[in-house]
Amino acid sequence: MQNKQYRVVVIEPSPIIISGIKHLIENSKDFLYVGSIADMEFLIQRLTPLRPEIIIINPSIIDFHKRSSVHSLFQNFSDASIVALCYNFIDSNILKQFDGIIEINDEKLKIENTLINSVNKNKNSETPDSSELSDREKEILISIAKGFQNKEIADIHNISIHTVISHRKNITRKTGIKSVSGLTIYALLNNLINQNEFS
Repeated sequence: MQNKQYRVVVIEPSPIIISGIKHLIENSKDFLYVGSIADMEFLIQRLTPLRPEIIIINPSIIDFHKRSSVHSLFQNFSDASIVALCYNFIDSNILKQFDGIIEINDEKLKIENTLINSVNKNKNSETPDSSELSDREKEILISIAKGFQNKEIADIHNISIHTVISHRKNITRKTGIKSVSGLTIYALLNNLINQNEFS
């Protein structure tokens, strides 16, 4: 039986970048490239027949005044996750609205993980359990991403192992991510850790 493939639409003016993303997606078992749109004109009418489940969009093509309400632009596609494609500066407050962020120099595996995590994040945002990580949960997540075990995390943060386990459960529930590698990518994408820390 074939795995579920998520229908992906790319909204981006550059044919070269569209071609690169299309190539990556077409060679992945998890995604089905269904089309691209070069501008925001008649966006909803053009998106509707494509039935996207993941929308990859260059935030810089969104009208400046509409950037503060990205999801309202796609309210007809509330089940679709919205992923930012960045290759120039975009304000971090704007990027917080997206279900995921792809950087122009990301490797294939990181792009695939970002897309999968964006679907999970979008699904979880509809449940009452989903909420932002607390400051303490972010601290624990950083320690997890750095590869520390529960006992080490407990010692670093001066808490019990049971409290660490409880925080880990809450982090998994809120992010929808169970694996350490997935949580590490989540921490990187949310600027909780710097990639240089792993060099």
